[in-house]
Amino acid sequence: MFKKIFQPVDMTQGTPWKGLVLFAIPMLIGNIAQQLYSTVDSIIVGHFVGDNALAAVGSALPLLNLMLVLFIGISAGATIMVSQYFGARDKESLAATIGTCVTMTGLVSLLLMVCAPPLMQPFLKLLNTPADIIDDCRMYLIISMLGIAGMAFYNILSGILRGMGDSTSALVYLLIATGINIVLDLFFVGVMRIGVSGVAIATAIAQGISAALCMKKLTKLHHLFVLEKRHFKVEKKYVKRVVELGMPSGATQAILSSAMIIVQSLTNCFGPMFIAANVIVMRVDGFAMMPNLTFGMAMTTYSGQNVGAGDLKRVDVGAKQGTLLGIATSTVITAIILIFGKYLMMVFTDTTELVELSVYIMRIMAIGYIAMAVTQCLSGIMRGAGDTLTPMWISLCTTVLFRVPLAYGISFLTRTAELPFGRFECIAISLVSAWLLGSVLTTIFYRRRGWKKKVIAQLK
Repeated sequence: MFKKIFQPVDMTQGTPWKGLVLFAIPMLIGNIAQQLYSTVDSIIVGHFVGDNALAAVGSALPLLNLMLVLFIGISAGATIMVSQYFGARDKESLAATIGTCVTMTGLVSLLLMVCAPPLMQPFLKLLNTPADIIDDCRMYLIISMLGIAGMAFYNILSGILRGMGDSTSALVYLLIATGINIVLDLFFVGVMRIGVSGVAIATAIAQGISAALCMKKLTKLHHLFVLEKRHFKVEKKYVKRVVELGMPSGATQAILSSAMIIVQSLTNCFGPMFIAANVIVMRVDGFAMMPNLTFGMAMTTYSGQNVGAGDLKRVDVGAKQGTLLGIATSTVITAIILIFGKYLMMVFTDTTELVELSVYIMRIMAIGYIAMAVTQCLSGIMRGAGDTLTPMWISLCTTVLFRVPLAYGISFLTRTAELPFGRFECIAISLVSAWLLGSVLTTIFYRRRGWKKKVIAQLK
């Protein structure tokens, strides 16, 4: 039984919602564990170093996320290709896809390690980062870039495992790495007293370990594919397919990260206290959004496997059942936030003003999680079917063309002598409004069935 848990799940058989739940539960736990990396960083920094250090870590994240967009693109393309080749039982293409993605990840990691660190200081100044946190911000980013390979390879390799229906192995490896990360955080920050830099070092080491464990697992799946030296050559047709499928997801993340950076520049205008509150909210938001992201990834794998098997009717059934599951889960999460929000914020800081400010912001955003359940689930179905462009355009419209102007517009319209930059609520209101619009647009485009027509054309 224990051995069976670690085997890839074939979601082309059985009741769709049961397969989705069984696949999603280990992945959800793994995503929560991954979120613990940044959350534990914030908790330890907030308690051992102070609120300014907490703000420094938070201000660094939009830039760090922007640097990861290439890996997100590779991972998205790999997950879709692997799920489709797995569903079609094409062992050779499966091995070639995995080898190509591993090589691409290594090359991109090397590029970022060399080119990114010198750019951190100019970027932070461009974003109006407050002088009392900019040095800590810069060191956190530089160390993260130098250790980027571990984070990159874990994301790619765990995506490959998920594409084959194995969400459990990556979970176990991530839990091990999370435990190591917590111990190293406490050692570097609590004992060695090297502050924000210690947090970045701990995270880089821990994620490197999780990546190594994922790679070891892949080399043992001989019954599904056999990785040989020739598979690690960068083959044009596989690179092209990864780029075609993954570029929209990478571009989507680039759009989101760029918008976050633009909004972060506005956020920084409200001072270190609001920045710190925003960091706390984003940490709680990471956990609140995790079920939505998990169902979205599960739906991508489910859709990809069934498209590979040529069963589009089953894709439709799974879409309905998975979306209802996502909505129900998000409703429970929203209720928890509204009832226990204060206690969640107190985990990060003892500053009463900071806790109250964080709770207020979170309550504005709470309803958006239910809307995001719809967006993530239906987008996952479209991506798994090979339509990665539609979710990209929806993200572009809701984030760049809608959220950013709305945030700055509210800020401008609420300016007074006492509030030269307007009301800080503009940040949260613009975000939740974008989430709501995104759910409406995603539902409309899913029902138009453009993604399904493409699949039918390919099958013919």
